[in-house]
Amino acid sequence: MDDHVPGEEEGFEPIEVFPEAEEMDLRPGADNCYKCSTCDTNCPVAEVDDEFPGPKFQGPEQWRLKRQSDHDIDDSVMKCSNCMRCDSACPSEVPLSQMHNTARAEYVEENMSKLSREYWRNRMLSNYRKLAPIAATFPRTANFVMGLSVTQWMGEKVMGITGEREFPEFATQTFRGWWAERGGNDTSRERARAARAERGEDVENPRKRIAYFHGCYSNYNTPEVAKALVRVYEHLGYEVMVPEQACSGTPMFANGMLEDARLAAETNVRELADAIENGADIVASCSSCSMSIRQEYPELFDFEGTEDVAANTWDAVEYLRVHEDLKGELEGTAVDGEFAYHAPCHARNQGLDGQTVEVLSAIDGIDVEDVGDSCSGISGTYGWKEENYETSMKIGEEMFEHMEDAEATTGLTECPTCSMQMGHGTGYEITHTLEVLEAALVGAER
Repeated sequence: MDDHVPGEEEGFEPIEVFPEAEEMDLRPGADNCYKCSTCDTNCPVAEVDDEFPGPKFQGPEQWRLKRQSDHDIDDSVMKCSNCMRCDSACPSEVPLSQMHNTARAEYVEENMSKLSREYWRNRMLSNYRKLAPIAATFPRTANFVMGLSVTQWMGEKVMGITGEREFPEFATQTFRGWWAERGGNDTSRERARAARAERGEDVENPRKRIAYFHGCYSNYNTPEVAKALVRVYEHLGYEVMVPEQACSGTPMFANGMLEDARLAAETNVRELADAIENGADIVASCSSCSMSIRQEYPELFDFEGTEDVAANTWDAVEYLRVHEDLKGELEGTAVDGEFAYHAPCHARNQGLDGQTVEVLSAIDGIDVEDVGDSCSGISGTYGWKEENYETSMKIGEEMFEHMEDAEATTGLTECPTCSMQMGHGTGYEITHTLEVLEAALVGAER
């Protein structure tokens, strides 16, 4: 086999995405890109948009151009949906999404006008966490105003947010409001102790403690998901802590707002590292949040505690599957329901695509059908942009068809924006895996 590395005689220099990261050498993997296009064939945007050059160009090829000349980042990098399928598809483990994140950040910083509609639209979508508290203070008024057709029309004409989608409703009480009213950490500790005593376990078991990263959407829009997590974990004897937290940063990465993401990550790493010091593992109910903390934080940031936080963060269902006999707990439980399940791209990238069907199969009366490995197409803020809406729906067509072919009229997923797309494309009611587990395990205890 020829061991020759292309460009070696010409003084090929290692490609360093971050100059300060001295150990970052992308040369071995990047060289393998010369003969490979696996990432392009797995990119849902490239599949339906002939003008999008694909993740290979956005990653190693673009960095080669920058190394060889004073080349600007191509504006097509903003068409990347940040589904991150290219990472899991790459046979050479090239950190493609990391390269895309830094390329987007450079493009926004150096090439995008800070006075443009696109910049302010993207900044607003990226910083939902800062805007949501205003609407959540007056949820009924906010829901009424955002439901008006004129509001949707203005959103499209003024900000470039598609008017084809209905804005998600705000809950009348946030999860954190419910958590405080319920008694917070003190109440959770007592409930967990009572559950452990009933199960014959050590009441003071210090290992059964988790810190819940609920994310923005479960706090402001779907607190029922967050409540379900709390009830399921307490039922199994876990003390739940809810630390202070900022946005996970996922929408900021996707829009090139890397400095905003850095500020959010700094808060999260500090608070979550403190929770780990207090004996907790970190769990997230949103697959994009867990993906961000586990992969993107250590790739992009070097705060003290970043690696430790990443190593101790879990998807909520994954954690129970690994640390509990979850199938055993579910044996003898029954819930009536037929579900069309979509595994989010960010769950697949964590190797979690098969776990929901496997876990829920232990519940009597439930039929869960996986609707395939296609992308939903919305990819967070991507499908909310006017210029991306049609592409988003084309990507989602396969999923919509599989859902409609399934023997189910209820959708199931762990990603809030995938949930939006599933409901938008089919009209089905969509629920979260944790809500099904709550119905099976907790039921009348509520």
